[in-house]
Order: sequence, then structure tokens, then C-alpha cells
Amino acid sequence: MPIIDQTEFKLNMDEVELEAKTSRGHGGQSVNTTYSAIRATHKPTGLTVTIQNERSQTQNKEQALKILTAKLAALEEERQQQEKLKIRGEFHSAEWGNQIRSYVLHPYKLVKDHRTNYETSDAEDVLEGNLDEFIKSFLEHNRNAQA
Repeated sequence: MPIIDQTEFKLNMDEVELEAKTSRGHGGQSVNTTYSAIRATHKPTGLTVTIQNERSQTQNKEQALKILTAKLAALEEERQQQEKLKIRGEFHSAEWGNQIRSYVLHPYKLVKDHRTNYETSDAEDVLEGNLDEFIKSFLEHNRNAQA
């Protein structure tokens, strides 16, 4: 997980439940008798982080909160990315074969919309910005596709 600067993402401590427990594993008697392991749970999302790396409960708490903050920041970034994709809609890279319209200006004149197969031979009119027929054709095509 990336280390998140606190000014970048703020963790609301009212939404975090901290639980201290004894550590597990090797390390002698003090590991199993002191409550140095920390479990931090973000209540709204259910994300949980458990840390028992350090001997100090305070150090483990700081580490757990840093990791929880990083996970929540990554989750928020993913949510924002999904929102952007939903707003932007379908995306095609600008490669050959992905174009919306083709313009042929020599030896004959033709403008063709590849989504609706509407075409016109008045290329100058289209190049000057008259796209009304293309828009009507596109709207009619979408209406028929949804029906």
C-alpha cells in the first residue's frame, strides 16, 4: 500500500473501531500476555487491518491507521474512477477503424457516419458544421436500438 499524506485523505476516527488483543506467534512470554496487537475496522465499509509487528500498542495503532487510511484512499480513488467512467460513457481509442465518420474529398465527395450508415455527398456543408442530419440519424438509430 502507498503511504498516504494525511492532508491528502482524512480518516474520520468516529467511523473506526479499534480493538487491542494479544499477539500470536513467536516472541517469548511478553508477546502472549500484553495487548499489543491492534485491529482497526472501518465501520461503513467493513475494511479491517490487523497489525502485531511492533512490541508497542501505540506503534501498532499508528501503523494500522496508516494502512487503513491507504486502503480507504485507494477505495475512494476506485469509486471516483468508476464514476468518471460512468459519466464519460463508452470509450474507444482513436485508432484506425474506430472513427465515427469518414470524409472522402477526392476523387468524389462523401461523408459517411459509421454508427448509423447515414451518408451525404455534400462534404463542404458538413465541414462547415452542418451536422443536423447526422444528429437526427444518430438519435433515430439509438431510439430504434432501445426499442
